[in-house]
Formats: sequence, C-alpha cells, structure tokens
Amino acid sequence: MTATLEVRELRKQFSVGRPAIDGVSFSVPAGEIVVLLGPSGCGKTTTLRCVAGLEHPSSGQISIGGQVVSSPERGIMVPPRLRDLGMVFQSYAVWPHMTVRQNVVYPLKHRRIGRAEADRKVDEVLELVGLSEYAARPVVALSGGQMQRVALARSIVYRPQLLLLDEPLSNLDAKLRLRLRDDLRLILKQTGMTALYVTHDQAEAVVLGDRIGVMRDGKLLQMGTPDEIYNRPADLFVANFTGATNELTGILVEHGGQFGVVDFGGGQRGEAALLQRLKLGEKVRVALRPENIGIGRQDGGNLFPGRVMARRYQGTQTVYDIELFGVRLEALELGTAARHEIGVETSVALPREGCWAYRDTGPASHN
Repeated sequence: MTATLEVRELRKQFSVGRPAIDGVSFSVPAGEIVVLLGPSGCGKTTTLRCVAGLEHPSSGQISIGGQVVSSPERGIMVPPRLRDLGMVFQSYAVWPHMTVRQNVVYPLKHRRIGRAEADRKVDEVLELVGLSEYAARPVVALSGGQMQRVALARSIVYRPQLLLLDEPLSNLDAKLRLRLRDDLRLILKQTGMTALYVTHDQAEAVVLGDRIGVMRDGKLLQMGTPDEIYNRPADLFVANFTGATNELTGILVEHGGQFGVVDFGGGQRGEAALLQRLKLGEKVRVALRPENIGIGRQDGGNLFPGRVMARRYQGTQTVYDIELFGVRLEALELGTAARHEIGVETSVALPREGCWAYRDTGPASHN
C-alpha cells in the first residue's frame, strides 16, 4: 500500500564541517513523485539514505505512512528492512547468476506469497517495465537500460509503500537515459507508487517530478512544481542551477508590486519580475534564461540595442553570444538555420516575465 512520506527538521552532522543536511522539511503525499535536485555534495543523497534507514540522522523526524521510523530525540530508529521500501541505485545491483524472472521473483520468496500469486505479480511487473519477452534471459545478456528495468521491477514487484531512487539513470548512455526517463514516470504513475527520486540533472527532474526540491549546502531552498521551479525560482542559486545562466546587475529604481524598474546604467532601464522582497535603491542581479532572450525583435517590453559577438550552430538550435550593456549574454534560438550574422548590431528583447530580479549579495553565483 502506497504511503505518505513526512520529513521534519532533518539534520545530519558528520564528524567535521557543516551539516550534510541542515533543517530539511518536506512531505511526499501518497502517489506523488518528489525529486530532490542539486549539485554534488548538496545533501540530497544523504537525505534519501536517512529516509531509507542507511544513515542515522542527528535530529529531526521521518514518518512513512503515519508511522515514525526515525526520531533520534525519541530513540526511534526502525531498521531499513522493516520500513517497507523499494530502492533503485545508480549501479543496477542485479544478481548476475540469475535470469530476469529469478531476479524479479527473489523479493517475493521472503514474503510468504504462494507460487501462483508470485508468478502473477512477476508477469504483471515485467509487462509494466517492458521486459516480458526477456524473462528467461540471463541478466548479464541485457543492455544497461534493460538491467536497470530489472532493478526497477524487482523493487516494485512487492508493492512497497515507498520507492527510493538514487540517480538510477546516471550510468546509462544519453539515448538510453532519455528513453528510460520518459518511461519511468509512466511506470511509476501506473503503479500509483509514492517515490522520492534524487538527481543532479535538471531535465530529468522536470520530466519525472510532480514536485522538485532544490538543495544546496544541506538546505532545501525551494520545493515546488516543475513550472514553479523553472518560472519562479526562489533565489539566484535556483535560477542559475535550473538554466538561467545570464546575469545583469543594476539598481531597483521603481517598485510596482510584482514588477519593478531596474536601472542597468548608461540610461538603460527595463522592467523585471520581483521574485524577492526588494527595496528601492537596492542593488539587484537580474537572471535570464538564454531561450527567453529575443534577437532582432521589434516588439516586446524591454528593447535594447545589442551586438552579436559569436554563434554556435547546433543543428536544431543556434546559441549566440550577445553584447548588451558591456556584458556578454547567451541567447538561444530554435530552428535549423542560423539567422544572425556575427558582428551585426541588432535589437535585443528581454521580456519582463523572463527577467528575474534578486538581491545582489556579491559575486556571480554561477555553477
């Protein structure tokens, strides 16, 4: 039976340095997929391992299906085998001496399930992950993507109340990763399973997650739907990490609720969305996604003169370096033809909805 996961004020301190997890709280309602996203060392895998019972938190509380499974303050630490979890790792962790069917049926052998019922469950899950015709094959004869499907099937065949996935696609080549990424969400939704998924890949997080939690230095910076994370990032780090790699600096000179006017210097002013509470006269950094910058447009709110400095043709799209206010910005245009020549002066449109103003706290926060 699928269950709700509740994590409250979770903290994990290893022997030295800052905490690996620092006051993280979130919930995963039954049947939802939540993805923890962030760079290496941000605490996402340690959080997952605490939920699994493979790490002991320093403080905080973890509940699965309403049962507290970890609370150091109350002396509660339910071992992993009693948490009714499924886990899928980076490494396929399949039994190499067994067939596909033997691998998948293995977890049912310890659960007092009759042979006929076990066979039915295995057939059902192999159909679900697209491996029915490979049931009798040795797993070592499969591709990496197929082996990861076996690992997934073995983790969900007994219908655990919670499925944990730790970068399960990172060992696959690019094409396989895209295929399995798309299939994985479908499989999880068909099972109705509650899932906590860890990755550093933004595209993976957006495709798979009902909600995404962005982590940095042990803290959860923002938890929201993919649309919220991508279009209303809570701070500059979230904006940068999810692809808003361009930054312009300026001063907030007008404030009108959701939007304000930023002075970029040299008499150039433009409107920007205020995603933090900012005061007039405050220094700001405006983050922009390359795909939200329009080149050669004559319409739109913020129009400025710029120059094309370089271009990189990539087949289905072209990436341009644009000089604007003495700063180089990266702009991306879809299409199989590169439309703008290097060296030409052109108008550059920065739509106000795509200009996100944040407090300027110092050096650029690029990753």
